[in-house]
Amino acid sequence: MLDIWSLKVLVEVGRLGSFSAAAEELSMTQPAVSRQIATLERHTGVRLFERLPRGVRPTDAGRAALEQAGEVLRGMRLFETRMRAFATAEAGRVRVSAFPSAATSYLPERFRSFAARHPGVDLSLTVRSGEHDPCAAVLDGDADIALLTSWDLTGAAGAVGVVLTPLREDELLVALAATHPLAKGTRVRLRDLAADRWIDGTHPDCLGPISQLAAALGGAPRISHVCDDWNGRQGLVAAGVGVMLYPSIAGHSTARPDIRLLRPSPSLPSRTILAATLPPTDRPPAVSAFLATLTARA
Repeated sequence: MLDIWSLKVLVEVGRLGSFSAAAEELSMTQPAVSRQIATLERHTGVRLFERLPRGVRPTDAGRAALEQAGEVLRGMRLFETRMRAFATAEAGRVRVSAFPSAATSYLPERFRSFAARHPGVDLSLTVRSGEHDPCAAVLDGDADIALLTSWDLTGAAGAVGVVLTPLREDELLVALAATHPLAKGTRVRLRDLAADRWIDGTHPDCLGPISQLAAALGGAPRISHVCDDWNGRQGLVAAGVGVMLYPSIAGHSTARPDIRLLRPSPSLPSRTILAATLPPTDRPPAVSAFLATLTARA
């Protein structure tokens, strides 16, 4: 079987027209180059070079061999370049799965930052509904990184083979219509919202497992609407038909101008945003690079 080094020797002899010059270029001895070409000629069954008083000249078969060898070597260089790009996170893909509020502002900003430094990596985002297990998506190969909250940890903590990396704390605010009587300040007392109707959504963009909310309201919140769509929920709040919890990960800039975001009093416990991935040894460099973007900007 031919090897890459033999083809390199062939190409250098053809380019320089001399065994001696090729030997000097390749840091070999002249006899070693001569033996390499002789071996190629025995292997192919044709004479590749005419030996001249000064140097060598390719035969017709030699010219065809040089053309083919050049293509093979260019292909090998392209192979090495592309594999190096994957190894250095300059190529590849990163598939991210996230819940709706994380996809409104937080992730798009990280996508922009990552793409500026790694333009050759393909990024994709899937916004999942509440019934999907984020860790299962990673283990099944449907996502490279899945964002979840500490509210998910009951199931995720037992996911063997998944690494959970904390990214940030997520403060829970209250969203009121701009016309709501209590929307004028920066804080709202939860007990004053006891008579209001609440708008719930799918996990984890929902009222959540927060016993403190019911305690502060003086009873369970009165849920009037359940809406999966993030923009739809804001629309219901803006229409004045209810109030809702607004996770800070969604960003103030993405809130509708006709709603107001206030800090609840007493404060509700924040939740931790985490990234689920495979262990470092099992994930591509591009995925590790994107995870580093998430943690660096947390």
